[in-house]
Amino acid sequence: MSLSTESQILPADEFGRVCEEVLAGIATVIDGKAEVARTALIVLLAQGHLLLEDVPGVGKTMLAKTLAKSVDCTVHRIQFTPDLLPSDVTGVSIFNQNTHEFQFRPGPVFAHIVIGDEINRANAKTQSALLECMEEGQVTVDGTTHMLESPFMVIATQNPIELEGTFPLPEAQRDRFMAKISMGYPDAAAEMAMLETHQSTSPLDGLRPVLDLASLHTLINTVAAVYVSDPVKEYVVALGRATREHADIRLGASPRSLLQLLRAAKAEAALNARDYVLPEDVRNIAAKVLGHRLILHRRAEAAGSNAESILVSILNAIPVRAGARG
Repeated sequence: MSLSTESQILPADEFGRVCEEVLAGIATVIDGKAEVARTALIVLLAQGHLLLEDVPGVGKTMLAKTLAKSVDCTVHRIQFTPDLLPSDVTGVSIFNQNTHEFQFRPGPVFAHIVIGDEINRANAKTQSALLECMEEGQVTVDGTTHMLESPFMVIATQNPIELEGTFPLPEAQRDRFMAKISMGYPDAAAEMAMLETHQSTSPLDGLRPVLDLASLHTLINTVAAVYVSDPVKEYVVALGRATREHADIRLGASPRSLLQLLRAAKAEAALNARDYVLPEDVRNIAAKVLGHRLILHRRAEAAGSNAESILVSILNAIPVRAGARG
C-alpha cells in the first residue's frame, strides 16, 4: 500500500486504519499475541530497536520475520553464533587487485530491518559491533564512515541467559533497545489454530507487504508530530529520577531511555487515535521500555523483587500535574 505523502502527516482515522491492516496481517501468522504485535509496531513507528527474549520455539524469530515482511523494504537476517566476527556483521574492506585500492563490502547490517537471531549466542565483542549502528545509524570501518538505510531497525531475539551457550548482553547494548518483550506460550485455542493452519506450509508464504517505504516514512512522521506537553515531559523526568533514587535499584533509567520512552509514548498515543500524549500512554509502555534497563541490588532480587513490580510502585507514587491529561 502506498499512502499520499503530500502532507507527510496522516489524520488519526487513516493512521489507525493502516496500522490495523499491519496488525491484522501479523495476526494471520502469529496466533494469540495481539499485544506483543502491537508493541513491535510501536517500536517500528518510534524508530527504535526491539529485543525479543524467551525460551526457544515460542515464535520470536517468526514475529521478527512477520513484521519485516509487512513492509516492502530490505531485510537481512544474521544468525549469531559463538564464532561470528564483528566484520561478519558490519562488513569488511577487501583489496581490489585491479584498482589496487581497498573496497568496502557491506555486511548484512546494511538493510532497513535487520533480524539478529539469538543475539546472545555471540560473544560481547561481536554484540558490540551493533552499538554504533543502533545509536547513530552508521558503520565505521577502517576510519571510513558508511551511513545505513533509513529507517533502520534491529529486531533481535535472545534466549534467557540461564540456557546453555548464551552470553549476557552488556548494559550498553541493552540500553540501545527501545523495548524488550517476551512472547510467552500461546493459549490452548491459539495452539489449536496453529496446528490446524501451519502444518503443510509456512504462514509467511501468504503474507504480503502492507506498507512500502514511503508509507512507512509517512507513519513515522505522523508519530513524530504527536504533541507532548511540558507536564507530560515532567512526568517522564520524574519517573526516570525515581528509578535512580529507589533503594532497590542499583542502576536506574538512563537519559537515553527517557528519550526512547517519550518516543514510544507518542506512538502509543497515535495508535490510540490521538495527536497528543497523555500520562496513560507513558504508563502503558513504561515497563517494556525501562524494565530491561534497570539493575536491582542483589538483596532486592533475593527478596523476590523484579523490575516490573518496582516500576508499578513508582508509577503509582508519581503525581500527575494538572494539564498533563490534555
